[in-house]
Amino acid sequence: MRVLGIETSCDETGVALYDSEQGLLADALYSQVAMHAEYGGVVPELASRDHILKLIPLIRQVLSEADCDVEGIDAIAYTAGPGLIGALMTGASLATSLAMAWEKPVLGVHHMEGHLLAPMLEAEPPEFPFLALLVSGGHTQLFEVKGLGQYQLLGESLDDAAGEAFDKAAKMLGLDYPGGPLIAKRAEKGTPGRFRFPRPMTDRPGLDLSFSGLKTFTLNTSDKLRDESGALAEQDIDDIALAFQEAVIDTLTIKCRRALEQTGLKTLVIAGGVSANSMLRERLGAMAIKRGAELFYARPQFCTDNGAMIAYAGCQRLLAGQRSGNKIEARPRWPMVELAPV
Repeated sequence: MRVLGIETSCDETGVALYDSEQGLLADALYSQVAMHAEYGGVVPELASRDHILKLIPLIRQVLSEADCDVEGIDAIAYTAGPGLIGALMTGASLATSLAMAWEKPVLGVHHMEGHLLAPMLEAEPPEFPFLALLVSGGHTQLFEVKGLGQYQLLGESLDDAAGEAFDKAAKMLGLDYPGGPLIAKRAEKGTPGRFRFPRPMTDRPGLDLSFSGLKTFTLNTSDKLRDESGALAEQDIDDIALAFQEAVIDTLTIKCRRALEQTGLKTLVIAGGVSANSMLRERLGAMAIKRGAELFYARPQFCTDNGAMIAYAGCQRLLAGQRSGNKIEARPRWPMVELAPV
């Protein structure tokens, strides 16, 4: 089955063509980061408008790169949620309209299931069952994954997601949006051990997480170091960035270790935008090896939002006979545990 995937959950427009036998044939992505950076975060209305402008050109680009015409497409998959409602409606409306015009089946896909399955696009994908850490700007969750659609939530952030915490900490340090990659870059020049931030909720049992306290700690630490003009020295920014990043990553590592112990699983999958962080991969990889487990993740371009993961996830469910029909599906809030097993 050859599936056209469309991703418009937030501020990145992704389109891809996936073939169940040949794999990923083509993918294209347009990021709106430069536009939203001016405002320090995503402006939903601007995101929706830009998706409208970019979707058709990206679809044409992908079909051209794959040397595929409309007749070569078997189905269409699109992100139905969770995400920004206006952005979701843009992709959902276009996908459903194209499906009706081309007389193709169409399916609305869960955005986070797309992230969870993104490592399946690699040459050596993980096998079910596995433990999954979904860590992005909007979600930080631990799942026991027994199969497609068989997800048991083990723990999640009770407040900010890790990616959101990275962005907010970066803003406190005067860094641009998105803050996660900039925090990681500045942390490379940080002084180890100068600051030690708390590891939230690691001193109690359970797998839930919390990152709001780290934001407060970052704010208080930075405020003590500001000069009379309110500015921070460059080295202070580097050192705080390192301490913050280490606190988040240590917290995630401790929780993943506990989850592996609790479930007895030997495979750990990390997915979502924050899974591209090299320090997170290094720490989790080392922890997994000590426990006789193996770590899997997607290549960097498939960690952030993209059409390839939607095309792949949609293809698996379409092959199982699932369809959305002509009903446009857009769910800004959508717990992944509500998904039907395949």
